Amino acid sequence: MSSAFIALIWWLVPLAALIGALGYVLWVTKFQGRFEQETTRSVGQFQKFQESLAQQQKLGSLPNETTEQTKRSDENNPTK
Repeated sequence: MSSAFIALIWWLVPLAALIGALGYVLWVTKFQGRFEQETTRSVGQFQKFQESLAQQQKLGSLPNETTEQTKRSDENNPTK
């Protein structure tokens, strides 16, 4: 390898590290908060959905009053 190529590498590696560090700082200061808030909102909406689904399943597993009343009226008034 030529000495010019090795010198170029010694310039490119720190330059790439500097650009990466500046990009990370920009990400943390400007954009990370937006994405975290959207994720938190999404997770919150999903948890609300799960809670409402669990409540509906609990209500669905309980005997329905009209079903119970129909059974009782069928037992009291047999048509056969």
